Amino acid sequence: MNFEDQIEIKAVLSSFDIIVFFLTIIITIGFIYYGHRQKKKSNTEDSLLDLLLMGRQLTLPLFVATLVATWYGGIFGVAQIAFENGIFNFVSQGIFWYLTYAIFAFFIVHKIADYKAVTLPDLIGKMFGEKSRVLAGVFNILNLVPIVYTISIGFLLNLILGIDFTIGIILGTSFVVLYSFFGGLRSVVYSDLFQFFIMISAVILVLFFSFYHFSTTPLSNLPRYYFSPLAKFSLAETFAWGLIALSTLVDPNFYQRCFAAINLRTARKGILLSTLVWIIFDLSLTLGAMYAKAIIPEADSSQGYFIYALQILPDGLRGLFLAGILATILSTLDSYIFLAGSTLSFDLVPKSWRGKLSIHYLSIIFIGILSILMATIFDGNIKAVWKTLGSISSAALLIPVVSGYMMKKRINDNQFAITAISSAVITCVWRLGGYKEKYQLDEIYIGMLTSISLILIFQLKQKLELKKV
Repeated sequence: MNFEDQIEIKAVLSSFDIIVFFLTIIITIGFIYYGHRQKKKSNTEDSLLDLLLMGRQLTLPLFVATLVATWYGGIFGVAQIAFENGIFNFVSQGIFWYLTYAIFAFFIVHKIADYKAVTLPDLIGKMFGEKSRVLAGVFNILNLVPIVYTISIGFLLNLILGIDFTIGIILGTSFVVLYSFFGGLRSVVYSDLFQFFIMISAVILVLFFSFYHFSTTPLSNLPRYYFSPLAKFSLAETFAWGLIALSTLVDPNFYQRCFAAINLRTARKGILLSTLVWIIFDLSLTLGAMYAKAIIPEADSSQGYFIYALQILPDGLRGLFLAGILATILSTLDSYIFLAGSTLSFDLVPKSWRGKLSIHYLSIIFIGILSILMATIFDGNIKAVWKTLGSISSAALLIPVVSGYMMKKRINDNQFAITAISSAVITCVWRLGGYKEKYQLDEIYIGMLTSISLILIFQLKQKLELKKV
């Protein structure tokens, strides 16, 4: 079997591949329509609650499917890391995150259940106050604007159709914005259910055919660092990904699914089952990308895994693979656009506007446009988006929110605002001012250190005031 490091994708696709690919898109649209119909049949008295959280009736199978599918849209970025660094991908994009999921399942889920919140900013508002809610909404928008997934859809359409990257971003995002209007969270969840099976099948098939054709022989030709947990990175650089993984503890998608779950047990069990699926997905993708590097080492790292997959898979399965990649991206892009629009329309607009469908739809359109603009600013650099926005969001919200779960005496509304803003500003200054390179220290460390320091100062101040009384 001869492999090329660059191929014309349209040239390797058979008629059967094209049929499978477009059939998958049609079925996805069918699931979206089904979700829309189910919304019409629902008898939930609170229409806003039904739109945003399915009336809190999300069952375990749907919970697992939508959480898994939503959480893995940045497949181009993950595949590139695995192609360039091997096992390091499983550490930085896998193990750190699994530990965080366990923390969420065992220590966070039961703490948020009693608040009956609708969004993460709503929860933070109930815990700390209105200023905190607004600030959390702003930082969540930064975290939710789906730049990574907008970039990914542009890459995919460029690969498959050969259209300009920017045009691909616009077309793909516009399609998602349009179908995000229908059925609320139900349409997102039901489309995720189908996309869940397609995306998992795609990466497993690549690994299966790699092992079937080559056994493990090509992997022995890879550089030794491909099998090192740290690859070529320092411990500090690697651990920075672990801190970014902790951003899951303030990730609005996790909270939305937990808020929508039918009960606390469903949420906790759903997160743990999802983690098992993610382990299978991550291992399959990482090893598949390592096979790709071993077979076509000169390929562009941003496309190597996908070029390899299209050459090793037989007719029909190539179409299924492309459909799986599309499903992986779409299932995340639609969730992020929907939730970012929900956060904007529920938490950040004037109270008199909240709950109005027209405002919700306008918010979704705004998020779609913002995502397209920011994707072009980052010029397709997915890792830069993750590190930059992930660091800002984590530094601003993670420590203040977690302190609210752990401390008997919480910081107040003003103190939360001061902590979040200070941490975000210092994180940006550290990165943009060149201090990261000068001191070889990631900005996320400085941001979190700022949060911890301020909260300790506020706690000490409260204790001193109590002693005076």
